[in-house]
Amino acid sequence: MSKQNINNKIRPLVFFPAFTLLVLAIALNFVNPEVFLNVTTAAKDFMTIQCGWLFSLAGVACLIVVILAYFSPLGNVTVGGNNAKPLLNRNSWFAVTLTTTIASGIMFWGTAEPIWHIAYPPQGIEPMSSEAAKFAMETLFLHWTFIPYAFYTVPTLVFAFAYYNMKKPFSVGSQISPILGDVNQKKFDRWVDAIILFAIGTGIASSFATSVMNMGGGINALTGINNDKTVWIIVTIATTALFTLASGSGLFKGIKFLAKFNVYLYYVIIAALVILGPTVYMFSLGTEAFGGFLSGIFDKALFTGAAASDSWATGWTTFYWTNWMAWAPVTAVFLARISYGYKIKEVITMNFFIPAGFGAVWMTIVGGTAINFHMTGKVDLLTIMNEQGSGAAGYAVLNELPFAGLLMVIYLIAVVVSFATATDSTTNAMSSICTTGITEADQEAPLYLKVLWGGIIGTIAVIFLATFGVDGIKMLSYLGGFPALILGVLSLISLIFIMRRPEKFDIVSKKEDKASNL
Repeated sequence: MSKQNINNKIRPLVFFPAFTLLVLAIALNFVNPEVFLNVTTAAKDFMTIQCGWLFSLAGVACLIVVILAYFSPLGNVTVGGNNAKPLLNRNSWFAVTLTTTIASGIMFWGTAEPIWHIAYPPQGIEPMSSEAAKFAMETLFLHWTFIPYAFYTVPTLVFAFAYYNMKKPFSVGSQISPILGDVNQKKFDRWVDAIILFAIGTGIASSFATSVMNMGGGINALTGINNDKTVWIIVTIATTALFTLASGSGLFKGIKFLAKFNVYLYYVIIAALVILGPTVYMFSLGTEAFGGFLSGIFDKALFTGAAASDSWATGWTTFYWTNWMAWAPVTAVFLARISYGYKIKEVITMNFFIPAGFGAVWMTIVGGTAINFHMTGKVDLLTIMNEQGSGAAGYAVLNELPFAGLLMVIYLIAVVVSFATATDSTTNAMSSICTTGITEADQEAPLYLKVLWGGIIGTIAVIFLATFGVDGIKMLSYLGGFPALILGVLSLISLIFIMRRPEKFDIVSKKEDKASNL
């Protein structure tokens, strides 16, 4: 065992508050379900009704600042200094980044979400109409392209610069160090890390629940076994074991292998739908909707439904923004670590432009196929989802294509692998920030902590899913969103600080310049 591994010790004031809160949430569900429901519902209502507009403004602000950062002086700064060498080649970097950020969300919502929008659009749009179909595709672009990845990219840039170039501590709190100046961050970092651990715990549990429901839908489609609580528990245990195996093989071994394999599965699914699906329709609708999305991006991103007392935005857009923001601070720690050795411009390209482009292509093909099949009456996806759950939608679509059995197996494997990859990387980051001994030389957190976080998150996911169904997935997102929103805004301000004058903060580059002048 290396010296660095020996030095890994739990940071008690970071680990125990977050861990205790999550355990109490599980206990409260069993001890007093009514109180549990009242507390979580109150939290959800506060997030959606009182704070929804804040999330919308934050999303647009992140989008604008990320684009400005690309063209700012910060864009030419190398993460870790000019002498830093990348830890991953570009292909591996792309695969790990993509699968870490989207998890299996696009596979679950890519087919289910547009059908819900077609059936239950905002006020003013006729359900099941051509206008609703176009709106559904535009909404997929809103929820799965530029703004979500802007949420990820902002803290990734700040943490990468703060940790590697400013030599700040390995803490989520370092994401706001540029605006703190010379303030002693040590005590402050503990509380930030503890709060954000709880936020990401709920955020990743939401995605965990999404994946479990999706995998249950695949098992039902292939075997006829009911997608119920028993299946969810078995799936949770199996997926936890899978990402534990990947974690045990190391940060740049298991995750990298799973990520590359996952991306190839995505390519197979895309190719199959393009060849076997309604190709002309999907690309025609995607082109039309993408134009509508771009021309009205600010209207769509800032839509709250307040004028018409419409709850559509709080039930969908706010749900997504809270989920992405809850994931972002901790996921950014991992994304920053694999960005080492690349210029900030390249980091923005890999974490913002490329995955957003992939999301647009995926939603055009997968979402377009689902919309076509439903609107033409080829398969009644709404009825299937009402009877079997949203997780059945993707498999119902594939069941209408040639080689349906094979495609459904590939699809199910992709769901499992994509979730295992995302969970592995995120629990690695969670474990890292609640331990000491993490250095640039040794970036591995203790395996038992990854397993512990994975186990408790899986338990919370199954409880919320069993208690509230799809609404439970959304409720989990709301719980972690508010503290992440506050940190996200401060992180955004920090990015503005450093992008204006990066040389003022860049300790590593100053040392390199001094050494070169000797």
